[in-house]
Amino acid sequence: MKPFFSLLAFAFLLSCQPNTETQTETSPEPSSKPRTIVTTDGEIDDVDSFIRMLLYANEFQIEGLIYSSSMWHYKGDGKGTLFTSEMEMTKNMYGAIPDLRWPGTVWMNPLLDAYESVYPKLSQHAEGFPTAAHLRSLVRVGNIDFEGEMEVDTEGSDFIKSKLLDDEMEPIYLQVWGGTNTIARALKSIEDQYMESPEWESIYQKVIDKAIIYAILDQDATYRKYIAPNWPDLKIFYNSNQFWCFAYPWKRAVPESQHYLFEGGFMGDEIINNHGPLLKQYYSYGDGQKQEGDDEHIHGDPTKLENAQWGTFGIYDFISEGDSPAYLHLIDVGLDNLDHPEWGGWGGRLVQSAEQPNRWEDGKEVLDYNPFTDTLDPTFPQIRWIEAIQEDFAARADWCVTDYTEANHPPVVKVLGTNRPRARSGERLTLSVETSDPDGDDLETKFWIYKEVGTYSGEVKLSAQGNQVEVQLDPDSKGQLHVIAEVKDTGVHPMTRYQRFVVEVE
Repeated sequence: MKPFFSLLAFAFLLSCQPNTETQTETSPEPSSKPRTIVTTDGEIDDVDSFIRMLLYANEFQIEGLIYSSSMWHYKGDGKGTLFTSEMEMTKNMYGAIPDLRWPGTVWMNPLLDAYESVYPKLSQHAEGFPTAAHLRSLVRVGNIDFEGEMEVDTEGSDFIKSKLLDDEMEPIYLQVWGGTNTIARALKSIEDQYMESPEWESIYQKVIDKAIIYAILDQDATYRKYIAPNWPDLKIFYNSNQFWCFAYPWKRAVPESQHYLFEGGFMGDEIINNHGPLLKQYYSYGDGQKQEGDDEHIHGDPTKLENAQWGTFGIYDFISEGDSPAYLHLIDVGLDNLDHPEWGGWGGRLVQSAEQPNRWEDGKEVLDYNPFTDTLDPTFPQIRWIEAIQEDFAARADWCVTDYTEANHPPVVKVLGTNRPRARSGERLTLSVETSDPDGDDLETKFWIYKEVGTYSGEVKLSAQGNQVEVQLDPDSKGQLHVIAEVKDTGVHPMTRYQRFVVEVE
């Protein structure tokens, strides 16, 4: 997500245990964790998203880290060739220029070096963190010369192509933090190679069975102009509204009572400072940092905190992580959202388009009731998880500098019985979970109904006691009812995990 959306555009969108194994250069063992490739243009918010992602790198199987371009960042061809954006906003802002705010293709290096430094601590706290050496082996340069450039094969596009054509048929999530052009080039190269061959039908089917794009807005025209017309069955998760609460205008999207989770007292004290060299590189307001290559990155200048584009800020206030929902969706916290983006989770909630069944999106059809504003809100499907997400981030920041016994770790929540019960109208049923905490912390269990996700419209009475809840169903209503068991520990920076009961009421 980029910083230059007008207030009018924003208003429109809003209506819208331990493991002490030493580091080696071996790759992680194959796992059932979600496979993912990140494409990024290196915007400062991408850097911050990247840093947080590294703290969660045990939760998914990172298979590629690809430099790409976007409407906001491209290198140019080194010949002075002038380029005019295909996107109306940047066309009007910049006109014909030879390059734009290019942060280069080495900015991941100091972050991976810092990750290597904190890896011995991180890997005490959870199994599965990849080594820095492994992550370095996944870095490639994709299509970066201009916005939307997809005419030539690159190391990055070839790498994506090889992953799409490999024999591993688990889904691979292609995170789009910039433009879709390097992914588009990979797909075009597959098409060019196989289109006229007898293998084309099976190759096409293989790709669409595997690939899932998670895009934060459109940051070039390659999805619209090439991917959608030529790969119409390829799945895309498209987030155009809900990411705002993690983006530059967060002050206008996040309820004021939760601003503290993004302000310097929390971000600076609990995450950025005294948490090791990786988090010290996290960009925040007034921190004195300046990204090389981006002359519009002035956020770190402590003299420019008042009346900034998106408000007045304090030192160490959060700037933006607009792309983080793309991997927050992949973290298994018990909400069972990975294969059901319409059910909602830490990456927000996306519903299947009626016109394009391969497309899941947010917007005016995906509204959750926001109790802070007493309105139906297109951003609340993401906002509702903010406190848990930010506290979890702070707890993981502690992992970078503490031993296992000194930090907090998430509770374990298991369903007793089935999490897909069937019931009849008017019935009373009991739902139960079993909970434990690796640190011996006390746990608080809450049950609540995620009304907007289900099709059940009747009245429901919940009577909870400890780890079980009695659910009294309405005698005249049917449909699908989602009951969430939310379990939070009492450690410093409480961590929250869940189980979801999907009740089919007949």
